Amino acid sequence: MVLLLVSMNSIKAQKHISESNKKPNVLIIYTDDHRYTGVHALGGQQVETPHMDSLVNDGISFTNTYLMGSFSGATCVPSRAMLLSGRNVFQLKGQGHVIPKEHKTIGETFKKAGYYTHIVGKWHQDNASLIRSFDSGDKIMGRGVYLTDHFRMPLWDWDKKGAFKKEDAYLLTYDEKGKITRRSLNKDDKKGPTGTEQNGPHTSEIFAESASLFIKEYRKKKPFLLYLAFHAPHDPRQAPEKYRAKYTPKTMTLPPSYMSQHPFDNGHMVLRDEELAPWPRTKEIAKQHLADYYAIITHLDTQIGKVISALKESGNYENTLIVFAGDSGLAVGNHGLIGKQNIYDEDGVHVPFVMAGGVIKDKGLKINSYTYIHDIFPTICDITQINKPKTITGKSLLPSIQNKQTQHREYTYHAYKQFQRAYRKGDYKLIEYVRAKNFNKNKGEFITGSRVTQLFNFKKDPWETIDLSFQPQYKAILETMKNEMKSKALELGDKKENISGEKYDFWEYY
Repeated sequence: MVLLLVSMNSIKAQKHISESNKKPNVLIIYTDDHRYTGVHALGGQQVETPHMDSLVNDGISFTNTYLMGSFSGATCVPSRAMLLSGRNVFQLKGQGHVIPKEHKTIGETFKKAGYYTHIVGKWHQDNASLIRSFDSGDKIMGRGVYLTDHFRMPLWDWDKKGAFKKEDAYLLTYDEKGKITRRSLNKDDKKGPTGTEQNGPHTSEIFAESASLFIKEYRKKKPFLLYLAFHAPHDPRQAPEKYRAKYTPKTMTLPPSYMSQHPFDNGHMVLRDEELAPWPRTKEIAKQHLADYYAIITHLDTQIGKVISALKESGNYENTLIVFAGDSGLAVGNHGLIGKQNIYDEDGVHVPFVMAGGVIKDKGLKINSYTYIHDIFPTICDITQINKPKTITGKSLLPSIQNKQTQHREYTYHAYKQFQRAYRKGDYKLIEYVRAKNFNKNKGEFITGSRVTQLFNFKKDPWETIDLSFQPQYKAILETMKNEMKSKALELGDKKENISGEKYDFWEYY
C-alpha cells in the first residue's frame, strides 16, 4: 500500500485542490499484500482501519486502481518497480528486480528538483537504484537476509556505498529491562515464523517510529521526499496479541468468493504462498487466515496513524496531500486461493488508492476511472509541478481530479506470468488461462496443455463467482472481449521478447 503525503506548490485554479506557496514535501508509504477491501471504508468488511478510513472520508478515492500484473510470484517486485519508475509491467527490466539507470525513479526525479530524499523500510530492487534514488535511509530491509518473521526482521543501516553486506545485518530485540537493543545475526537465528512481541518490536512499529522521527527532526531548508515501505500485511500474518484478540475465526464472515478449492489448475497452483494452508481450504482454515490478516492490517493502521500524528505535530499536515494506495491484492481463501499469484480483482490486482489531506477541498469524493499503480508517479509530478522524466509511461490523474477528463482509461489489461491474462471493460471482465507442457522441438509446438476461459459481469458480480463464458447469450460479448484483449496485448507489448524467464509466450500457445 502506498501513502504519499505531498505539500502543494501553487497549483492554480483547481476545483478540488487548494493553493499554497510552500515548496511541497512528499511522504510515500508503501505496504505489502494489502487488497482494496482491506480498508473498511472502501470494502465494508470486518477489518478495523480508523486511520485509513479518515483518509477515505477526508479525500478523493479512486475505486478502480489496479496492479497491471507480474512475471514473478513475488508480485511486490514488479509492483514496486512500476510505482518507482512509472512504467508498465511489459516495460520493466526483466521481472523488475533491477531498475536500470536509464529508467528514472521517483527519488532521482525529486532529487534533481531540489529535494532531500530518504528511505525507511523494504527495498525489493537492486542496490544501485536504491543508492542513486536516496540521499539517506534508515532501517533498510530486504538486502539478502530474510527470517520470515515480523518480530525478527534483519535490518541494515544506510550504506552510501550500496554494499549492504550480510554481516552488517542486525535484529532489534528487547534486553532484560525491556529496552530495545540491537544485535548481529548468528547461526542460531533460524527462519520462522517463531517470533512474538516478546522477542522484539514488529516491523510496522520499527518503520513507523523511524519515519516519525525523521519527520519530527527534519530541519533542512530543502523539501523532503520520504519513501516509507512497510512489510505488513505480508505473511507471516503476525500481530501483537492485543490486535489478534480483536478477530477470532468464529466471528469472521467469509466473502462471497470463498471456495474450498480452485475449480481448475490456473498454471501456478504449487508455490510458497499456496502452501501456507492445506487443501482443501475449509471454512475454518479460511476464517483463521482472514482473522490473522485483519489483525495485522489493524496493527498497521495504528502505525500509519502515528506517522500522520508526527506530520501534524511537525506543523506540515495542512499543507499536505495524502495519497494512499496498495501494491497488490491477496486471496486469503477467495476462490480457494491463499496468495496473490492470480488476476482476480480482490485476490490479486485490485488495490486502494486515496488522495486526502489538508490540501483536498472535496471530502468523500469517489472517482471510478480505471487506473494503474504506475499512474501514481506522473500524478505526483503534476500535482507538485515537477517535470516528469521522459521514461515515464503512466498517465497522470490530474485531469481526472480537475474534472477535465472523466474517463482516465477505457479498459484494464492484466498478466500473470505465462499462465493468465485478463481484460476488463465496461460491465465485463474476461480471464484466459493457458497451461502448456511438453514442448516438441521437432514440431516447434506444445503437444499437451489446457485452456480455460472465464467471463464475469463485474457490475452484478464484483467478487467474480459466476462464470458466463459457456452461456450462449454471452457468445457475442465473449468474442468481442477476446478480440479486444488480443489487440490490446499487441499494443502494450505483451510478447515473450519483452518478458524475462518465461517458458513460452502466452499468445503463442493461446
